[in-house]
Amino acid sequence: MQSSLLPPWLLPIVLLSVSNIFMTIAWYGHLKFKTSPLWIAIAASWAIALIEYCFAVPANRYGNAVYSAAELKTIQEVITLIVFAGFSVFVLNESLTINHAIGFGLIVAGAFFVFKGPVA
Repeated sequence: MQSSLLPPWLLPIVLLSVSNIFMTIAWYGHLKFKTSPLWIAIAASWAIALIEYCFAVPANRYGNAVYSAAELKTIQEVITLIVFAGFSVFVLNESLTINHAIGFGLIVAGAFFVFKGPVA
């Protein structure tokens, strides 16, 4: 069953965005708590990752009606970069450098070609 609140092209993007917020917290949130035992970090990350999967799986299931698998993966990667960049700066207090910007830009350029279709 698909939500009638969002258009079919937007629903997977919203779900992937929420999914990526949880994924980033699961993968990198424990870095704020380095004194905590590793097993607690692993258990907490797995619990958070379960929530992430509850958004990622429907995003891909619903999204496949509108996007190809390659397009869904590309959307997910671009969202991941945006979420990670924000998390890195605002939660981990790390700086993004020009090299990060260039690398992220090249990934976004790759995304452009995934959606552009065949080159004539």
